[in-house]
Amino acid sequence: MTNNTKLIQKIHESKYRITFVSSGGGTNAISSLLKVPGASNTVLESYIPYSKKSMDLFLNRKPDHYCSLNTSLSMAANAYKKCMQIDPEYKKKYLIGISVTASLATTYTKIGDHKFYISVQTESFTKSIECLLIKGSRSREEEEQLITEYVLSLVAECCGIEKNMPHHDEIPVIHTIKAEKSWKKLLNNDVNFISSDRSTPELIFPGSFNPLHDGHLRMRELAEKKTGMRATFEICARNADKPPLTFHEIKRTLDQFTDNDSWVMTSAGRFSEKAEMFPNSVFIIGADTLMRVFDEKFYSNKKDMLDHIDRFNDHNINFLVFGRKVNKKFTSLRDIVIPENIKDRCTGFEEGSFRDDISSTELRLEE
Repeated sequence: MTNNTKLIQKIHESKYRITFVSSGGGTNAISSLLKVPGASNTVLESYIPYSKKSMDLFLNRKPDHYCSLNTSLSMAANAYKKCMQIDPEYKKKYLIGISVTASLATTYTKIGDHKFYISVQTESFTKSIECLLIKGSRSREEEEQLITEYVLSLVAECCGIEKNMPHHDEIPVIHTIKAEKSWKKLLNNDVNFISSDRSTPELIFPGSFNPLHDGHLRMRELAEKKTGMRATFEICARNADKPPLTFHEIKRTLDQFTDNDSWVMTSAGRFSEKAEMFPNSVFIIGADTLMRVFDEKFYSNKKDMLDHIDRFNDHNINFLVFGRKVNKKFTSLRDIVIPENIKDRCTGFEEGSFRDDISSTELRLEE
């Protein structure tokens, strides 16, 4: 009996349950867990979204890079979300979402690096490992075995079982972000939102702010001048149709703000939900976002869309709309067909007063 077999037996004997997802590498890791008797006690589900289209479907979006830390974090967050959907009555502290995304040796010589990213999401922490491998120093099987050792070490750690990380020539980058109590309360639905200050937001700027850039700051400045109100950045930590934010992503986002900035973090994915949470507010949005609000494909049908939009009237919500580049064309409020019942609630900033074509996505792709 190998040491890993004994270790996996201990994992299967624990109270912990996992959902495992891997792409580009890591299949040996899930295989090692499954081939030891008792796996049904531990493994709730495993996914291998190997093609790009499959990964897009798993994350419900197209990632900036398929083999990256950000993608690994989203995969782990979605895996943890799957755990809760599969076993909703089970104690959250015993659920683990774990992911691997890798670019490893194959049948041809790769131009790019050999590397892997592993992330773990639990109720109380997010942990990630990123490692750039020395190209040509291992076979594909040896690279897979290294990933397996890391996965088993991470799962063992979550289960409170002692297992050292593997030793090798490369130096991995390891990050652990523990959840603050307020973050856990929000993600467990114990509170509707958390905020940097006690005042109720009136001028709200929703976005992922990944990263926060000069265009965001300019929009805030113009909106504050127009309304005379202080703007509050709003970050949605849990969207109904996307992976929730990991604690790593939450910290990275909030660390961008200064003590003078106002922010609020919610689990309100739709603007109709934000409207109900913050009545009598003004929302700062881009024209591209407003177009999605009026796009029927995001609703059950046209009536459902109109019902959601009518909540803006019910809760006295108004919008400041900034022009944005959409499909290589600058689009402003005047270019958007707005339902008559809320037309008067939208005020636009035209190209002459504001234009910034840089997006957070483009900035991430430049990294």
